[in-house]
Amino acid sequence: MTLVLGLTGGIATGKSTADKFFEEKNIPIVDCDEIAHNIMNVNKPAWKDIKEIFGEKYLNEDQTINRKKLGKLVFNDPTKMKILNEITHPRIFQEMESQIAQYKSEGYSLIIVDAPVLFESHSEKYYDKTLVISLPQDLQIKRLMARNNLTKEEALSRINSQMSLKEKEARATYVIENTGSVEDLYKKLNELLTKIKYEG
Repeated sequence: MTLVLGLTGGIATGKSTADKFFEEKNIPIVDCDEIAHNIMNVNKPAWKDIKEIFGEKYLNEDQTINRKKLGKLVFNDPTKMKILNEITHPRIFQEMESQIAQYKSEGYSLIIVDAPVLFESHSEKYYDKTLVISLPQDLQIKRLMARNNLTKEEALSRINSQMSLKEKEARATYVIENTGSVEDLYKKLNELLTKIKYEG
């Protein structure tokens, strides 16, 4: 029996650190951000749709998508965000399902799916259980500003473009507060693995 655990959180809450923990435990990870990145490569169907709908001004000189420019547009315009999601989400889910099936066929008992917009994209049906990595907003803003070199306003705009952490916490099977060190987070994730094994 394979358990598929959907991993999410907010921007800069520590999902990548959690990924690293699972990697070190040799637990396979399906990375939706990586899939989203790959499906937008030059000449892929999603790239063609983005070029057609948003225009060539969102392409770099080498024809790759200018993700920063496109990101700025969609993070500040819910309608444009919806259009981009309609282009990318079905293709992301298709590839995600294919990777999950592959890992299941290899006999893994636990598969992690790192899905930043798990609840926003209504993709809960793909997972048996969900885990939210959370932290207080003031700490989230601080970490995001430092990580992405953003102003406080830019950081807030990105955070507010996603569902609130409070709402994600209410919907999740498990919630881990990432307010301490990496060691603290690893300790909490270890406890969660024990719990999952015990419940399973």
